[in-house]
Amino acid sequence: MIEGRWFPQGADISQAIALRQAVFGRGRDSLDDLAQQVVVYREGAPVCTARLRWEDGLFRADGVCVLPAERGKGYGDLLIRLLLYKAATHGGREVAVLSPAAAAPFFLRCGFVAVSQGDPVEMRASVDGPCAGCRGCGD
Repeated sequence: MIEGRWFPQGADISQAIALRQAVFGRGRDSLDDLAQQVVVYREGAPVCTARLRWEDGLFRADGVCVLPAERGKGYGDLLIRLLLYKAATHGGREVAVLSPAAAAPFFLRCGFVAVSQGDPVEMRASVDGPCAGCRGCGD
C-alpha cells in the first residue's frame, strides 16, 4: 500500500529527517519548526519526503527528496501532488521551490515554471486546475 502522511508543526518528524539525511546528508534545521512535513510510505516504509511552509505570502516547499532506490516509481509525483493539494486547501495560489539546476527537469514535468536563472533555480507551480496544476512528474 502507498500512503502519504502529513506531520504538523511540533510532531515527531524523525522519519522525514532520516530521509533527508539519507538523500542530502543533512538533518534537522531551523526551518523544520516553521513547516509541515509530508512523508510517502510504501508498505509502511518511508520512501520520500518534503516540507511546506508559509513565508512572505507564498507557500514554499523544500527538502523534496526520494530515496535513490525508489526513484522512477511515481513517489516523487505523489509527493508533489500532496504539496500542491495542501497549499490549495489552505488558500494558496502557488508553491515555490528552489531547485538545484540538475533537478529542474523533474519540477518542470510537475507543472513548475522557472522564474529565475542559475543554480539553484527558483520555480513556481500554480495550485489551480486539475491535480493542482500537476501534469505528472513520472518519478
